[in-house]
Amino acid sequence: MSISTKLIGKKILLLSALIMIGMALFPFRVMAGEASCLESGMTVSNQTMRDLWVTGNGGRCFLWKNHHLFKLNPGATVVIYRDMNCQTEYCPMSITFDNLILIDLDQNCRVRILPDCNLSDM
Repeated sequence: MSISTKLIGKKILLLSALIMIGMALFPFRVMAGEASCLESGMTVSNQTMRDLWVTGNGGRCFLWKNHHLFKLNPGATVVIYRDMNCQTEYCPMSITFDNLILIDLDQNCRVRILPDCNLSDM
């Protein structure tokens, strides 16, 4: 075997080891991000280009202006509506803290709702 072949083999081995270490540590990074959101809640931004109305945990209906934020705490559920009487749902499903944790890929506890109720990381 030549020297360059041995060097390439060592680089591949080192790269493989670094990838394995990174993969082993990734779950801990995810759990740490989730833990911080459990403390601070999830910030949700209205980027639908329209004002919406929201009820939280079956409570009163309140206005959620375009480009405004609200916090969703663990265990909370919100329903988003098109009308100020909170009768016509904008999203086909309720939005829960657990749903938003899965969408928050960069783990900064911030997500957004886009037109047609598309949820996205922010």
